[in-house]
Amino acid sequence: MGHQTRSEKISVEMTCLETLKIQNQTFTLHPSGTLFWQEKSILLISDVHLGKVSHFRKFGAAVPQNAIQKNFDLMDEAVNFFQPEILIFLGDLFHSSLNTEWQLFEKWTSTVISEIVLVAGNHDIISPLKYEALGIRVVSEVQLEGFLLTHHPEEREDFFNFSGHIHPAIRLQGSGRQTLRLPCFFKSEHQMILPAFGTFTGTYILEPTETDEVFAVAGDSVFKVALKESKRRKRFSK
Repeated sequence: MGHQTRSEKISVEMTCLETLKIQNQTFTLHPSGTLFWQEKSILLISDVHLGKVSHFRKFGAAVPQNAIQKNFDLMDEAVNFFQPEILIFLGDLFHSSLNTEWQLFEKWTSTVISEIVLVAGNHDIISPLKYEALGIRVVSEVQLEGFLLTHHPEEREDFFNFSGHIHPAIRLQGSGRQTLRLPCFFKSEHQMILPAFGTFTGTYILEPTETDEVFAVAGDSVFKVALKESKRRKRFSK
C-alpha cells in the first residue's frame, strides 16, 4: 500500500503547525503534541499521565502544584482549537491508580462535547467501569479506513499505525558541542509515534534513519527537522 506524505507549514494565531497527507487523508500536528485527522474530525492525544504529578507530590517530590492544572489547560487548548467530533486518547491517560486528579478529570469531561475514546495503555489500570460511567469507551485498539490506532507502536500489514508509549524526542546538534532535546512526532513509512502530552512525563531520544521524518515541538511551533545524515534508530526499550 502506498503512503503519500506531503508536509506544508501554516501559521494560525501565532501557532505554527504542520499538515501532512498520509494515505490521502489530512493530519495536522499541533505543538501541544496532539494530532488532528481533518476528514474524520478526530483528535488524537497520547500519554497524558494524569495523576502522575499528585503521585510524585504524595511521596515528597518537589513538583509545583500548578503542574496538575497545566495538563487540563493544555487539553482545553487543543480541544477548543480543533473542536473535534471525536477525541481519542492513545493510552496512558492516567499514570496509575485513582487519586485526587480523578475528580478534576470528571469535571473536565463534563465540559467536553466530543465523543471520548480511550485506547488502553500499560498504565491504564483504573477500572473501565469508571470511564464508562463518564460516557468514555475503553478499547484495545481502533481500526479505521486503513489506519490502526494503538498505544504501543505496531507494524501490521495494510495499516498505517498511530501510537504513543515511547515519548519520542530528537536531539538537535548546535554549534560546537551544544545540543537541544525536543519532543517530537516521529514518522516512519508505516507509522507515526506521537509525543507525550503530559507536562511531567520525560522523553526518550530516537535516532532517525534517512527514510524517517521527524517533526519537533518547541514552544508554540511544530517544525520538520532536516535530517543531515542517516542513522540507525535505537530499539524501543520503554
